[in-house]
Amino acid sequence: MSSRLADDPAAPEAPATSETPEHFDVIVVGAGISGISAGYHLGERRADRSYLVLEARDDLGGTWDLFRYPGIRSDSDMYTLGFRFYPWSGDQAIADGDAILSYLHDTVQRFGIDRHIRFGHQVRRARWDSERAQWEVEAVERSTGRALRFTCGFLFMCSGYYAYEQGHTPEFEGIERFAGQVVHPQQWTDDIDVAGKRVVVIGSGATAVTLVPALAGIAAHVTMLQRSPSYVVSLPAIDTLARGLHRVLPDAWAHGVVRWRNVLRGTVMYALSRRAPGVVKRLLKRGVRQALGPDYDVDTHFSPRYDPWDQRLCVVPDGDLFEAIASGQASVVTDHIECFTEQGLRLRSGQELPADVVVTATGLQMRLLGGIELWVDGEVIDPAEHVAYKAMMLSDVPNLALTFGYTNASWTLKADLTSEYVCRLLDHMERAGYRQAVPRRHDASVSEVPFVGLSSGYVQRAKSLMPKQGTRAPWRLRQSYLFDLLALRHGAVDDPEMELS
Repeated sequence: MSSRLADDPAAPEAPATSETPEHFDVIVVGAGISGISAGYHLGERRADRSYLVLEARDDLGGTWDLFRYPGIRSDSDMYTLGFRFYPWSGDQAIADGDAILSYLHDTVQRFGIDRHIRFGHQVRRARWDSERAQWEVEAVERSTGRALRFTCGFLFMCSGYYAYEQGHTPEFEGIERFAGQVVHPQQWTDDIDVAGKRVVVIGSGATAVTLVPALAGIAAHVTMLQRSPSYVVSLPAIDTLARGLHRVLPDAWAHGVVRWRNVLRGTVMYALSRRAPGVVKRLLKRGVRQALGPDYDVDTHFSPRYDPWDQRLCVVPDGDLFEAIASGQASVVTDHIECFTEQGLRLRSGQELPADVVVTATGLQMRLLGGIELWVDGEVIDPAEHVAYKAMMLSDVPNLALTFGYTNASWTLKADLTSEYVCRLLDHMERAGYRQAVPRRHDASVSEVPFVGLSSGYVQRAKSLMPKQGTRAPWRLRQSYLFDLLALRHGAVDDPEMELS
């Protein structure tokens, strides 16, 4: 495992004036998990390839730097959420946000990626010029408001899939007359005090099932108020197999075994959910009954109307949510909100739910490409009018890739494969003397379908913003790490649907 040297000649110099654009081979937008993966692969594969990472925030980490709500943790195991090139070495299979952020800082320092990141640089738009075969990227230095321009041969979008400014909060009738505090988890700050208070968490997704047990030992009582249930599964916080293997095998071997065990287990679980949803539904409900006892109303509170993996499964380490419910410190109410009152919420059933603090864990606002305005040869690009090529490039848009991780597995698995493919494509273009790579959909028989197949609210709200996918490769989005491993790491980069010139 190699790392970049401190005197790396490819590391970016001080910012230029807006009149003199700096040029880089590749510009990466975003310094979260995806951007860090991109930086590693770009730097380690070709030390002479210049790249720059532009990050709008003042620190790296993306999601893990933004969210500060109590109990924040990974929603997938760290042996697959960690990078393949720098394995996670902690004991926690489900890690807390601070541990993940520390791991990401360690990664960028170890491999010299930090020397390529410029923080506080908000990218506003990018314009492609076919005659020059390059992108002109316009950014703003947030601390000064200074406009900056950069140029690059390839633009790599690693900015995630949701808006950082605010989450999604539905319009609740009467919310203005509520005497207590209302907060969205995306805007959680350290001065929010729930000690001894009655807390209602609205929602049933990953954020809600994380917040409830975290607040249960502090608040007087926590109620998870859900309109409809989600599937919740308990997994061990500590992977005993991983701990045992690390004692008897070299770290790289132990990590490889555990990582592939988890990949294959997740693949089998997803495939079984698709082919025999009734079986998986019964297994998941049985797990909840074992945790909460035979008298708990599992059918009302933990039996969704949809099939498993129509939405993501919610993971609770060591069943902490179920422990909070069983102890009486937390409870679940399944009902619709009629309105807020001065003292809490009135539900459609007529029940009054008193509250001092209401947490609206009601989802994200999806945003593709970080909200950046794209132009190609003077025409604005609407991603929704394009089809995704290998789930990472847009039809008819040259020299641009984006990272969009798995919805049924760890985001990092797909981020690493996407970075590897982009580097393979760049290497091929350089060897053959090509300057432009444009996916073209030549087969008119390929139909268009939604890019993401989940029924989750945040996905459905964003359908009009997302590109489409096709019904056949290379336009089809496959939620399969095994398939992508073959196609992206080993498959050809000059297939008939990729126009190189």
